Parts: sequence; structure tokens; C-alpha cells
Amino acid sequence: MRDAAGGRTPSTHPALPHCVALLRLHLASPSLSAAKQLHARALRAGVPPSHPLLAKHLLFHLASLRSSSSPPPLRYAVAVLSRVVSNPDPFSLNTVLRIAATSPRPRLALALHARRLAPPDTHTYPPLLQACARLLSLRDGERVHAEAAKNGFAGLVFVKNSLVHLYGACGLFESAHRVFDEIPVRERNLVSWNSMLNGFAANGRPNEVLTVFREMMDVEFVPDGFTMVSVLTACAEMGALALGRRVHAYLTKVGLVENSHVGNALIDLYAKCGGVEDARRVFEEMGTERTVVSWTSLIMGLAVNGFGKEALELFGVMEKEKLVPTEITMVGVLYACSHCGLVNDGFMYFNRMKKEYGITPKIEHLGCMVDLLGRAGKVERAYDYINTMPLEPNAVVWRTLLGACAMYKKLELGEAAWARLVELDPGHSGDYVLLSNLYAAVGRWADVHVLRKTMIKDGVRKNPGRSLVELRNSVYEFVMGDRSHPESKQIYEILAEMAEKLRREGYVPHTSNVLADIEEEEKVTALNYHSERLAIAFALLKSLPGTPIRIVKNLRLYCGKPCLDRHNIQLLLR
Repeated sequence: MRDAAGGRTPSTHPALPHCVALLRLHLASPSLSAAKQLHARALRAGVPPSHPLLAKHLLFHLASLRSSSSPPPLRYAVAVLSRVVSNPDPFSLNTVLRIAATSPRPRLALALHARRLAPPDTHTYPPLLQACARLLSLRDGERVHAEAAKNGFAGLVFVKNSLVHLYGACGLFESAHRVFDEIPVRERNLVSWNSMLNGFAANGRPNEVLTVFREMMDVEFVPDGFTMVSVLTACAEMGALALGRRVHAYLTKVGLVENSHVGNALIDLYAKCGGVEDARRVFEEMGTERTVVSWTSLIMGLAVNGFGKEALELFGVMEKEKLVPTEITMVGVLYACSHCGLVNDGFMYFNRMKKEYGITPKIEHLGCMVDLLGRAGKVERAYDYINTMPLEPNAVVWRTLLGACAMYKKLELGEAAWARLVELDPGHSGDYVLLSNLYAAVGRWADVHVLRKTMIKDGVRKNPGRSLVELRNSVYEFVMGDRSHPESKQIYEILAEMAEKLRREGYVPHTSNVLADIEEEEKVTALNYHSERLAIAFALLKSLPGTPIRIVKNLRLYCGKPCLDRHNIQLLLR
């Protein structure tokens, strides 16, 4: 059979079935080089470059490389598609959309769709919504949602799964939950549940994660590794160590603990809950499953728990293993130097980061250097460093400087940092607190009162410090002076008993940390009813003797040295 030009029609070319069969064979062990070799063989055999069937099988082969090549072969896929651009079939176009959506250039998926190269079908919208989620582009996502609804595809389960993921990633939890609720229970699959869980976990909503997880278990859905990573993330956020340990035991029982993502989540859980030895143990047990993320997680965990030197030693071992650190790894290394006061080492690692690993410093690294100098009391040098940064300092950088000024009573520099913060991030309650602390530290109580009146006038509300403690798989929360708990009477009796025992042991309240213009006796009272003490008293009331008590704080403000009053109490309680 021949076409008008006397040649064979593409669909009956004798070499094509052979090439397609070879492509299918290589799907068992896919590689980009194999795809290119087979493509070249097909062209040498006379198959037209624009043959749609060749393009279809080539693209399907390329799509299978997503898990084994990095980055995905997007440029090659687009080149293959462009050969049949006059009449691509929906399958070929959707395949390229899937590749683009998972590539470093997800916006290309939206651009290709906008060209209307083929009519959309049931598999067109999930990759488009995935691209929108990766871009955190709610506007594009809503536009795709509306188009899917117009074309009658929005009711499909896998489209709804993608919508749940999109709205969750963009922080629209109510919209995500509404779409999720529209999926009939008997059609809900693991992707639906995991999309909800991941959306809540990624946006700091641990209570919702555990609520959805309980719903999932109530309908007897079997979780997978992705499910449990979200649950572990929620446990880490809440400081729910006992629940996290139960999850760990379950993962070991069902054989999911060997998954590298699960292992990394466990390291993060234990590190955030202060269980450094447990984090180390998980790291060691991962063995060959360890990735750079695993090393980074433990380095960061050691650093934030006060084991800065151990974090740097681990980084040295990582380098000996010939592993290449990431940008986040170097944040952990610089953080460790900062918390150990190792200024010279910090600058040494910062310079090595650029010279040896080719990592261009980002604002996070530069912020670590400001923190490094500020914590060491070199506040003027930190200010000069900010003014010579290669990147425009953001609010976090100026906030770090303001915290250092409050700690070391550098009024002039603190007010300069405050002026920049008012421009960059007006109305941030933490900035008002830091400036108020600075004024109080230098005895300018009139300015403290003026600042607090300004907060009230402008509607700025301070996020109250909260202390959380976990007992028997429940997490209890306390704020300063809290009397809302049904057992408050007993809690305050324990507090009074604690205060008396501490007094007899020679404890003297360190009231300089109570930055308010009140009498000394009132400052002592404020310390006694601190949220941490309330949480400790409740735990003592409800726990058996010898039970470890772990308190998790919701605020992570700059603190150059430990709270002296809290430190004194810890020494006496040991």
C-alpha cells in the first residue's frame, strides 16, 4: 500500500512492528540511551520520524524513566512529540504532560496544553493539576479545574485525587476536604487518602493529619509508606513521641521501615522530640538505604539538639563516604557552627561550600552567617555582613539581627533592624516582642509601654507561648497562667510543692528574663506560672515515678543563650 507520493503509508511500514517490539522489550530495563539507540535504528530502517505509532511507543518508554533518570528526559520527549505536532494523538500528548509535570519545568505542561495539540481526555487533567500543585499556582489550578468540569472530567476519581493534592499543597484545606468528601467512600483509593494527609502534613496541620488517618483506619484502608511518612511528620510536629514509637513498631512489623523515605521521617521524628540516640539508631539501621537526605536529617537533628560538634563530625564522615552535600546539608552544618559559637569554622565551611561543592549561597546560608555572628556577640560585624550581602536581605535576616541586638543590648542597631522589618514585613508580632525585649533590657520601660499600645492599636496580636506534653497517646497544651484544664487545682498544688522544694534546695529565681516593669514578687509569680512549669506539673501529676517528661514549645524565637531561670531549675532537678 502506497501514499500519493508513491511511498509506503506510515501505518504499514515493514520496519515499524520490529522497532515497536524492540521498544517493548526494553521497557523491562528502561534507559534513555537504549531509547535513543532504538529510535536511531527505527529511523535507519526507514520509519518516518513523524510516524505517530513510533512516537507513541517512544514516549511511553521515556515516561517509564521518571523513576530511574534525573531529571526526566523532557527535552527529548518534546522533540519526539514535535515530529508529529501536526496530528499528535491524546495518548502521546498526555505522556509528555506527565513527563513535564514531574520535571524541573512543570510550567511547560501548562504551555503545551494551551497549544491545544489534541483534544483532552480522561488522562489529560491529572498531570496538569500536578504541575499546578508543584508550582503552587492556585490560579492556574482553578482554571484547569474549571475546564475539567466544563468538559465533564471533574467527577473522575483520579481527577478529584489530583484536585485534593492541589488544594492541599496550596493551603486551601477546606477546598481540599470538600473535594475529598465528594469522592464516594467505596471509590476512595490510597491516592485520595495520601493526598489529604500530605496536604495537611506539608502545611503544618498535624491534628488534621491524625484525624484523617483515624478516618482512614476506620474504613480499613491499608496504609503504605507515603501514608506513614505523613503520620510521622505530624507526630514530629506535635512532639507526640509515644505515638511515633507505635508507628515505628507498626512499620517494622509490616516491613515498611526499610523504605528510605520512612527512615528519614523517623530520624526527623526522633530528632525533633529530643531522642538523638534513637535518631542515630535509625540512621545506622538504614544501612545501604541511607541517602544524602538521611545524613542531612541527622546532621540537622544533632545541631538543633545542642550536639553541634557531633553534627560536624558526622559531616566529616559523610565527606569521607564521598557523598555530595546539598544546600540543606550545608544549612545544618552552618547551624551547628552557630550554636557551638564556632565563628571561624562557620566561615571555613561557608567558603568550602562554594569552592568545593559549587553550591551558590542562598539567603538561608547567608542568614546562618548572620546568626553565627549574632550569637557570638559580634553584632556590629553581623550588621556589616548584612549590608554587604550578595543577595537582598529578607525579613528573617533582619529579625535574626534584631534578636541578637535584644540579647546583647545593642539599641541603635536594633532600631535600625526594626526599621527595615517595618518595611519588609509589617505587623509581625515576633518583631514587636523582640524590640520590646530590647527596650526592656536597656531599661526603657516607657518605650515598652508605647510599643505595646501600638500593637493593640494596630491589631497585632502576640502568638502566646504554648507548651505541649504527651501522655498516653494524647497531647496536652498549656499557656502561661492557664487554668482551663479540669484538673487545674491539682496542677497548681503541684506547682506550689515544686516551688517550695526548689527553694529549700537553694534555687533563686532568675527574674531578669521577665521583661516587664513590675515588682520583683510579681516577676517570681510570672516565672512560677510559666507554660513549661504548668506542663511539667501536669506530667508529674499524671505520670509514674521515673517517667521521662518531654516538653515541646510552639515558639522558636531567637535565643543566644539558654533561659537562665529554666537552666537553673534543670540543674536542680537532675
